[in-house]
Amino acid sequence: MTRSLLPTCALAVAGLVLAACGKAPAPAASLPPATPPMAQHTPPPDYPPELACRQVGGQVVLDVRLAPNGVPVGIDIFRSSGVKALDDSAVTAVRGWQFKGATAGGKPVPSKVQVPVTFAPPNPPPDECNRYL
Repeated sequence: MTRSLLPTCALAVAGLVLAACGKAPAPAASLPPATPPMAQHTPPPDYPPELACRQVGGQVVLDVRLAPNGVPVGIDIFRSSGVKALDDSAVTAVRGWQFKGATAGGKPVPSKVQVPVTFAPPNPPPDECNRYL
């Protein structure tokens, strides 16, 4: 008979323990979702005219570190175009770009973004090309 009372007693004790704990705690207030940085103002880089006239193009990929307010604070070349003048022009342009900063838990945070900058030779070439030929 002791055996049959044991499960009943265990359930009763478990019920008392749970009742003593009170109500389950309310779930914590959920934090706003994290947001990535977003480009806001991205004027194109200057295309060196002598390269545009010679139909030299390429793509530079930049690693850009952003302050919490979205201002670029560091730029490294992740992949070069192979043409120093294009790389330099891309870095100069992106340094002046404006980003909306990233957030975590509703607060601004530093972030990183990878930025490709493509230089496609203009077609037709600029009128000033006669000076470079």
